[in-house]
Formats: sequence, structure tokens, C-alpha cells
Amino acid sequence: MRRLMAILAAAGLLGGCAAPFGGPDAAALPGDAAAIGLGLPAEGLPEMRRFADGPAPAPERDNATAARDILDLVFRLETGREVARLTRFEGPVRVTLAGRVPATAEADLGALLRRLRAEAGIDIRRAPPGAQAAEIVVAFVPDRAMRSAVPEAACFVVPSVTGWEGFLADPRSAAFDWAQLDRRRGATVFIPEGAAPQDVRDCLHEEIAQALGPLNDLWRLTDSIFNDDNAHVVLTGFDMLVLRAIYDDALTSGLTRAEVAARLPGVLARINPAGGRMAIAPAIPETPAAWRQATGTALAPGTGRAARRAAAERAVGMVGRAGIGPAEAAFSHFLIARGIGATDPVRALGHFAEAASIWEGLPGGAPYLAQVDMHVAALALQSGEAAVAARLTARAIPRARAAQNAALLANLLMIEAAALAAQGEAQAARARWLDSLGWARYGFGAERLVRDRAESIARLAQGQEQG
Repeated sequence: MRRLMAILAAAGLLGGCAAPFGGPDAAALPGDAAAIGLGLPAEGLPEMRRFADGPAPAPERDNATAARDILDLVFRLETGREVARLTRFEGPVRVTLAGRVPATAEADLGALLRRLRAEAGIDIRRAPPGAQAAEIVVAFVPDRAMRSAVPEAACFVVPSVTGWEGFLADPRSAAFDWAQLDRRRGATVFIPEGAAPQDVRDCLHEEIAQALGPLNDLWRLTDSIFNDDNAHVVLTGFDMLVLRAIYDDALTSGLTRAEVAARLPGVLARINPAGGRMAIAPAIPETPAAWRQATGTALAPGTGRAARRAAAERAVGMVGRAGIGPAEAAFSHFLIARGIGATDPVRALGHFAEAASIWEGLPGGAPYLAQVDMHVAALALQSGEAAVAARLTARAIPRARAAQNAALLANLLMIEAAALAAQGEAQAARARWLDSLGWARYGFGAERLVRDRAESIARLAQGQEQG
């Protein structure tokens, strides 16, 4: 009864299929998942899957709101410090790769630079072979060195530095302070050598974009990569609008916030005329520091499970208070749902439903909804409701593809494969499983990590608790 109530709650609150979930329980997968094709092939993993190169959908926001967001992205650091003047590169930008460059980085960088030229109008290209200098250097650093120097950072960008040794010599140098620049002259992006292909690509997108313009992250931006929740993993249509505005001829390095604010309406009217025809959204107050602190603790990788759950409870307890906008509210519900799914699935489903109902009405909400569906599908699969899991993954997979999130897509395909196998659809399950492994190679990287994820999904389908 508990299992059925949970699944019914998910279907009713998350907009699932109208058909009832009754009928006999789905059979659990056998102990040997490979016997039905849900294991790693003996001949090795299939070829890595990659996303096609292409533009992002147009932004879904009015120009007045976009102007407010651009000002907050450009004139404030993530620490909250104000930035006195606009800075950008004044002239062509050339990019080069340094260190032990992963095999996938060349193609992913090329795709990003093409998008920046086409969608943001920036003159940015690879530095020619043999060039002695470039405005942006992407340096791949040994994993251990990165963890030792900046353990909290998956990757980062620093202005006015020529290499890893230069950064380590004086990491607190005033030369590396974005707020002290008068214009952008150079920057180095640092990425660990052992990062998964998707992580490398994501770092290229976010850190090169920061090297070019925005210095801040805003929780309210559900349609942007400039958001600490990492739901969007590649530059969105709104992100390209931000960069196009920053590099418009009407702006230049050295302008104050007031000067940029006076010019932005005209810039946006010219480059984004559709935004001038939309209703102006209400202003959203700044995210409270207490909520950011609770969320940071809940997400910190080194924090124990009990501490993460307590932090998530604090975050969701702030929903409804001043300063907690819809984006923060949705993420609070998602955090606590993820934290209690293994111990209190009924309550977790209620919070997942609350998060989904909010994200459905926000710009760029599709990747968030795919994440919710993935977690609920996992609970359904673990509860023996394979048909529900299959319906949820079928709905979420197109959203994960559109977001170019290979790790999420691999998880969804694995869950869908396990759900199909549990319903006796062995051939379809095998096809989905092999497809998932190709995406897992890009999303997770090392074969060991792909194997671990595949085994965890197989255990999930057998009703075993997840760690």
C-alpha cells in the first residue's frame, strides 16, 4: 500500500499518464543483470556518443528583466562585491589549449567558438598554430595539483595569469582580482586533466563565458548557465543574449553601472526585439545569505549525509520568506526530496512534485523537470513499478537530449532499459542499455565510473537501497 500510494502521488502531482497503475507487480531483475543484456558488453563499451553542434533556443524573457539580470551579472562578483566598471575584451579574442589536452576538448572548443561567433557576435577563434600568445588560455592541470590548490573547484578562470605556476606563485595577487581590471586583456581557464568529457565541455562553456563577460551567478536565472545549480550545462539562448549585449558597439570597457543601464534598453531593443513585446516580469529580490549557506552545505561533496539533509531541511524551511523566489523555492523542494528519497519516499515525492510544479512555469525549466522525472523514475523502479518508470523516463529523455546533458541522459536510458527489461521487453531494453553506455562514456568518462553506474541501476531495479 505504501508503494502504491507513493507512485499514485507521483502520477497525480507530476502530470503522469492518466492510466491507473494497478495490476500485478513488475518482476524484479534477476541477480545476473548481464543475462538479460543489462551489463557491460564483453567486447568493451560502445563508441562514445556526442551531441550535434547547433544554436540554443531564443531566450524567454522580456528586455527589462534581461537588463536587470545583465547588470547584476556584470557589476557584482559571486562574493557580493560590487564592480565599479564594465570590462570586456576590446578587439579579437584568440583561444589556445595547453597541457595534456583530452581527445574531446578540441572538437568541443571548436563547437563553442562557432556558437559564440554566430549567436553572440564575438570575434573569437582558435589561436593560429605556433602563436606565442592568446587572450584566453585553457590549461589542463594534473588532478592532484588542482585538488591540492583549490579543492572546492571543479574548474575556474583567473584574469591576467599566464599559467598554473604563475597562479600558484601568488594566488591572492591583486592582478587576479576581476574588480580591479580596467579592461580584459587575458585570462586562463584551469581544468583538471582527468575530468570526464562532459565536465571538460561544461567548463569550457562556463569559464570561457566568464572570461568574456559575466562575473556573477544568480539563483533566479533558471534559463542560464550562470546559476549555481548547474542545471544548464551549455550556454543557453539567454547566455548568448547577455554576451551579445556586453559586446555590442554601444558599450565599451570603463563604463559605470549607471552608464550601462542607460544604454542597455536601446541595445536590447535592437538585438532582441521579441523581448520588447513581452510583459515585464516582477523584480525578484536578492537571494538571502542564509539560504545560500544552507544550500551550499547541502551540496558540498565532503559533507556527511546527516548534515546535508539538515541543511536541505533548513533551505526548504525558508520557502515563503522574503527573498526566496520561485527558483530558490523549487530547488529547496528538490534538495530535500533527493535527500530523503531512500528513507521517506512518500514525502520525497511530494517535494519532487512541488519542485516540478514551480519549474514548469519558469523559463528554461525543462532540464529541471528531467532531473525530477529521473529521481521519481528511480523510486518507481525500486518499488517495482516498472511501467511508471518507463513512462517517466520516456518523457524526460527528450528534455535531457535538448539540454545536451549526457550524464543525465545516460541515467535516464539506464533506468528506462531496466524498466523495459522488468516488463519482459528484452530487445528494447538491450537497445536502450547500449545507447546509455555510449552516452555514459561522454557523461562519466572512465570505464570504472560507467561500470559503477550501470551496476547501481541494476541493483536499483532489484529493489536494493542506494547509498
